Order: sequence, then structure tokens, then C-alpha cells
Amino acid sequence: MTVHPVTIWGEPVLHRRAEEVKSFDGDLQRLISDMFETMDVANGVGLAAPQIGVGLRIFTYQMENDDGVPDRGVLVNPSISLGKISGKAPDPEEETEGCLSVPGEHFPLKRADWARLTGFDAHGALLEFEATGWFARCMQHEYDHLDGKLYVDRLNDRYRRKARRLSKDQGWGIPGLSWLPGVDPDPFGH
Repeated sequence: MTVHPVTIWGEPVLHRRAEEVKSFDGDLQRLISDMFETMDVANGVGLAAPQIGVGLRIFTYQMENDDGVPDRGVLVNPSISLGKISGKAPDPEEETEGCLSVPGEHFPLKRADWARLTGFDAHGALLEFEATGWFARCMQHEYDHLDGKLYVDRLNDRYRRKARRLSKDQGWGIPGLSWLPGVDPDPFGH
């Protein structure tokens, strides 16, 4: 297994729709193993293939949940249906997200409290489940990566301006930036 560099905000693969996986073969199995290894070393709760520079519709996750879904898994070629998102402003204490591709930062974001996901496991077997609470948030966050969206793209105007300023100050708006979990300092301080 290989730990891959995690791409940062300005990398083009993070901002375009990922391609469908066509073959459930040994190459896919190796990629998924590498994704789990990278996610684990980065102390992440999820990792989408575009975050390691691979434009395919795959994400891994590791999150305890009360939904009867295994705490650790992968979704290939997923689709998602969402519950309603409340119109209230996000609570900065209770609804804050971070992202390995926006290293070390957190911003409040409203998400649906419920999601239904359909996709495939690493071997092409159909998966269908519902997610609630923080698990639903994680699923939406990773799914967004597959459609070329970072969570900062969904922030309200106030927080989006702060995130853009931060990106400019950090010099993240250009291609080629990444950090290597297990080698570079953990941007989230784990």
C-alpha cells in the first residue's frame, strides 16, 4: 500500500466532475487500498479519489454511525439523495467542517441531516444505505468531491469570503500543491 500526497484547493482535479469507474479489477483494488492507507495516515474520516489526484468516482470513509452501516467502507460510482436543509445559519459550534484538501481549516456549513446513498463496493456489489447526523454530513462532503466541489464552495457568503481570503493568503489557488500524510506536519494537529 502507498500513502499518496493530498491535493490542495487549487488543484484542477478537485474542481471537475470525476469519471465513472469502468472496471472492478486489481488496479481498482490497489487504488482503494492506497486510499484507505492515505486516509488513515492523514487521520481523515473520508477521502475521495480526486483528493489524491485521481479523477474517479470513489470515496472511502471511517466513521462510527448509528445507521447500521459498517464504520469503514468505500463507495464506487455513488449516487445520493438528500433530506431537507434547514434555512437557519450554520451553528459555528455544532456544524463546522474541515477537509484534508483545505488543510488545517474549519468553517461552519449547513448540511442535510439525512442522506440515501447507492453505489458499489470495491468488488462491484451493490450498496444501498441511509445515513443520518454526522455520518450523513461525511457522505455529502465526500460525494461533493466527486462532483468537483469542496465544502468551501457551499459556505454562506460570510464564510465563503473568509475562506477565499485564507486561500489567497496561503497561496492555495494554484495547481501542484499538496501535503504528504505521515511526512509533512499534520495540518489538523492530530
